[in-house]
Amino acid sequence: MFGEKPFRGLPRLTDRPDYALVGVLRVPELETSPWASLTRRVAAAVLMLIVSTLVVYLGRGGYHDVQGDQLSLLDAAYYATVSLSTTGYGDITPVTPAARLVNIVVITPLRVLFLIVLVGTTLQVLTERSRQAFKIQRWRRKVRNHTVVVGYGTKGRTAVDAMLADRVQPAQIVVVDTDPIMLKAAANAGLVTVHGSATQADVLRLAGVQRAAAVVVAVNRDDSAVMVTLTARELNPAAKIVAAIRESENTHLLKQSGADSVVVSSETAGRLLGIATTTPNVVDMIENLLTPEAGLAVTEREIEPDEVGVSPRHLGDIVLGVERAGTLIEVGDSRVDALEAGDKLLYVRRVQD
Repeated sequence: MFGEKPFRGLPRLTDRPDYALVGVLRVPELETSPWASLTRRVAAAVLMLIVSTLVVYLGRGGYHDVQGDQLSLLDAAYYATVSLSTTGYGDITPVTPAARLVNIVVITPLRVLFLIVLVGTTLQVLTERSRQAFKIQRWRRKVRNHTVVVGYGTKGRTAVDAMLADRVQPAQIVVVDTDPIMLKAAANAGLVTVHGSATQADVLRLAGVQRAAAVVVAVNRDDSAVMVTLTARELNPAAKIVAAIRESENTHLLKQSGADSVVVSSETAGRLLGIATTTPNVVDMIENLLTPEAGLAVTEREIEPDEVGVSPRHLGDIVLGVERAGTLIEVGDSRVDALEAGDKLLYVRRVQD
């Protein structure tokens, strides 16, 4: 999945112009229905037809038809229609210099716009590429303190769902994967996507890892997780890196590679399965704590000024631990009998529906 090698002879992804990144980096946009798009195009075409008709009718004195009659509003609409559609029967023609100037300045540009609207579906691909190139340029210039999720399988998708449920904005999440189907699913969820192998530093740079606040490594293989973690840590020494692995024996490799937290997915699931055989309510409670949408949730907050010197056991919140100087200390430890300025509380809060 993440063992692809870059093409030789091509410039680095981060050195390519923005238009060359269309298809590799995708910035989501609001989806509209085909009927809404069709309605807008028809409305634009009708508006241009009305404007052209009014222009011809107001300058009807400068036009001549084959019968020599004065142009009526219907004649003006007829001429505007055949002109914009480039049919041009020649039965009505501009004869005065003013009328011909109006045709050059007004009717001809409207004719071009009218044709663009009519063949808009054909030109949509080019328009999409231009729009994406502009969005990529703007996104790369502004993205900061986002989260990069490497791998959008079951683990990566669940991690993203948890972040979204915790009110993280979709635009602040970037998904890196090599599977186009997974990337399409991520794009449909409103996430920025990058197509490529995250073991390559160039791909992670394109995802903005060097400016990211956190990196979630959710690949399918432990060796790939080590490589991605090493690369991400080299690019961003300050980012919070969380990695998931299958085997606990590889935990120390992830830690040495720079991971701040390591989740052993297979053993964690196995422990929950074992607990469920005897105390299923415990599993339900753990699931409740891990689901931020409703019920109870485990979260973190900084202590209030009036809580300095107070024991966490005397607070109204159910405190599970205290983070002090980057180290998590359990509540029962005597070192946190009195809270200090700068401490953070890991506590259980009730989520409002």
